Amino acid sequence: MLDKTKTVHTSRVDHLLIAEMVAPGSRVLDVGCGDGELLQLLADTKAVDARGVELSRERVNACVARGLSVIQGDADQDLADYPDQAFDYAILSLTIQATLRPREVLENLLRIGRRAIISFPNFGHWRIRTDLLLWGRMPRTTNLPEPWYASPDSHLCTIRDFVELCELLDTVVEEAVAFNSAGRRLPIKRSLSLQNLFGEKAVFKLRHRAPAQNF
Repeated sequence: MLDKTKTVHTSRVDHLLIAEMVAPGSRVLDVGCGDGELLQLLADTKAVDARGVELSRERVNACVARGLSVIQGDADQDLADYPDQAFDYAILSLTIQATLRPREVLENLLRIGRRAIISFPNFGHWRIRTDLLLWGRMPRTTNLPEPWYASPDSHLCTIRDFVELCELLDTVVEEAVAFNSAGRRLPIKRSLSLQNLFGEKAVFKLRHRAPAQNF
């Protein structure tokens, strides 16, 4: 029998934060789901109807071997094929910075899901700023381990950058938190200075603003 407690204890911090934002029994699409760790966590702890999309065939096979419903697909190309509000939550975990067209991907997630949950590494973190200032080179950290020429990340952003994109898309931020590798949280509110400086990663739960009613 699967030990659900062990699943929670061994999960990534961002996955645990995302799981807190998901309502039990909901329909979830995890885009760029990797080996299915988040989908497994949500299935075990929230009893969700979990579906996944993953670019890597090897990772798709790993998900299927775990009994997860995952298909091969590309966030930049295949999300347009999904119908509107097909899921309660459309999730993109530490992947948006690796997409070719982040704005279009986010727009599709907000269309496909009644809520979109996005996590990403914060390029405004103080360690990154310090490396750039002192050494004048693209930093390599735990969150950004590859050298610039081998990195899959084509659109790195800061927390402030992401908030500006949300405003541009007229998106409502329902929940947002910055955090470090140890899981220490900094709730993201109107002032972004501390979160943008000390948050290594961030998670946002978003929805479209409801259209104005005509009377």
